[in-house]
Order: sequence, then structure tokens, then C-alpha cells
Amino acid sequence: MDFDLTPQERAFKDEVTAWLKANKPDFGDGDENSNRQWVDERRAWQRSMFEAGYIGLNWPKEYGGKGATLMEQLLFSQALIETGAPSPINVLALGMLGPTLIAQGNEEQKQRYLPRMLDADEIWCQGFSEPNAGSDLSALRTRAERKNEHYVVNGQKVWTTLAHVSKYCMLLTREFPAENPRDGLTYLIVDMESPGVEVRPLVQITGDPEFNELFFTDVKVPVENVVGEPGKGWAGAMTTLLHERGTLGMSLANQAAITVNALTEHARRLGRGDDPLVRQRIAQHVTEARALFLNGQRAVTNTMKAGIPGPEGSLMKLFWSELNQRMQETAFDLEGMYSQLKDNGPWQYGFLRSKGNTIEAGTSEVLRNIVAERVLGLPRSR
Repeated sequence: MDFDLTPQERAFKDEVTAWLKANKPDFGDGDENSNRQWVDERRAWQRSMFEAGYIGLNWPKEYGGKGATLMEQLLFSQALIETGAPSPINVLALGMLGPTLIAQGNEEQKQRYLPRMLDADEIWCQGFSEPNAGSDLSALRTRAERKNEHYVVNGQKVWTTLAHVSKYCMLLTREFPAENPRDGLTYLIVDMESPGVEVRPLVQITGDPEFNELFFTDVKVPVENVVGEPGKGWAGAMTTLLHERGTLGMSLANQAAITVNALTEHARRLGRGDDPLVRQRIAQHVTEARALFLNGQRAVTNTMKAGIPGPEGSLMKLFWSELNQRMQETAFDLEGMYSQLKDNGPWQYGFLRSKGNTIEAGTSEVLRNIVAERVLGLPRSR
């Protein structure tokens, strides 16, 4: 594999980096992601990036994208991390839900929803996990009952990122029971302003209300809002999850490199840079971050050949989530007892937030099963 960028790719990366440095906003540290100012600022920022031609880079032109290559999309994501620029607010729609609609939605759905995802006119959330169906998604109980030209939805979802500011939800429901629990599921587009939809923000240990509980009580959803075929929603759900882990894979690899560099500087500032045990521990993180990057390159190559992300994304998400927790713990160990001070620096927030890494986008236990079965070809565990 050739890891060097082509002259065109290098020019694009330089162009994007320069634009982000010149235009990235400073939102400050005090805004919570539940207030209107937070939403408006970040929606305006995504619109600015869209108007500059940097949102939806590898989406088809007929739906508002640029028709660029996957590599250009990855270079843009890398530049966001390297310049410290805020991510688009509609990140779930851009990285997961939009690609699912492109792959499995009908033409009317694509024309209606995709362009408004790009400019952040409509923000989306993902309704998958439930209190008793998180790791085992096929055990979900949210029901969708067909009545003439609409479905009636009843049930509960949890761990729903940005539901409190979203206009639409891609909702996985059970339409009918089946011997194989992966059958009988229906994937729906739900208007979050529909009567019967209730959103309850959940405050995390970081203090952010990033996730939410969702409650559906006799919510009517038009039949034309089915994504794919009724009763075959598992295929759509797997497309979403493949993009969630695959699309994020290289971004996570880039983030790991940034974190380990920051950790190295952190050790030097604290006067621990010459400690042989500290150096050995950080060297281990550097080695792991590099291995993650190389696996990311392999995953990108496979995606470009196949057209869709493969199971390698599960390996990358698993590796990054546990690596990030180890790096945050190293930062705490370097600070000693001062690490317990809440406002001591960015590592405090990162340490607390990292606890969710091994749960979100698939728990480490579930991802190990996926890697065992779909990457290594081992027998199914059940």
C-alpha cells in the first residue's frame, strides 16, 4: 500500500486546512448542547462548511453532494481534528443515516431528506438501543403496528444522541414476531415533532446532556416513511452500523494520534518526560496508535474496493475505545492527586467522557464477537 498522498490529494488537504484555520469559530467553553444558542451556532458552522464545498464530499451530486472520492472525505475529517475545528452538528446524518438512505432509501426519500441533512436544516438522530436491547439489538421491543396507510409506534429508546435537537429519527422497530429475531424489523423515518414523541435528556458524568431517552406513545408514521422493505429493517440497521464504525474508523485513528501527541507534551510539562517508566508507557501508546492508523488504511482500501465499509471498522472502534481509555488513565497517573480536581484541565473531561467509549457504537463485548466471526471466521458464539 502506498501511504503517500497524490499531489492532488496533498493540494486538497492544504486547501482544507487553510480554510479551516481561517474560518473555524470559537464557541467558548460554557455552552451546553441543550440550549438554542449552541444549536444555532453549530448549525451555522455546518452551513458555512457546506457552502464552502466541504460537506457531503463523497455524496452523489444529485443529492447535494460533491461526488468526490472517499479519500477526500477522510482528508477533510483529518483536517478537522488536526486544526481543532468543531465537527458538523449533523454528524450522525452525514456519517451514518444519510449513507443508509443513499444505499436503501427510495428516490423520493433521497430527494426529500438528503439535501437538508447537508446544510443542517434538519438534524437527525438514531433510534436503536433500548433499556433491554442495547448489546442485543435484535431483542428490541418498540412496536410498529400497520394500520391502513400509517404505522402506530409504541415503545422506548435510550442512548439517543442529539434527540433533544433533532427533527427526524431513523427508528428501528418490530413489526411482527419471527423465529429469527432479526426478521420482522421495520426501519422508519419518524418526525420528532409528531404527537406522542417525548424526549428526556440524560445528564452524563461529564455534565453534558448529550444522550436522551425517547418515548413513543401511539405515534403515527406514514407508510411511505419505511426505509427499505417492511419486516426487513435489519439490513438497513446493519448498513447504518457498518457506516458508523467504518466511516468513523479513520477519524478515530487520527484522533488517537492527536491524543498521544498531547499526552507526550503533557508528560514534558509535568517534568515526567525523562522518567523511564513514563517513557515506556507512552511508547506503548504511540505503537498502538500507529497500529490503529495502519489498520485504518487497510479498512479504507477495502471500502474503496467494495463500495461499503466492512467489518474491519468494528476492529478499529474496539481498539480505539480501549486505547483512548488507557491514554486518559495515563494522563491522570501523571497528574497524581491533582487529577481529581474537576477544573484542572482538559484531561478531566476526556477521562470521564472516555468511559462511554466502550459502550457507544457497540460494546467491546459485541465488537469482539463481530471480529471473531466476520474477520477471523471463527464459529458463532450462539
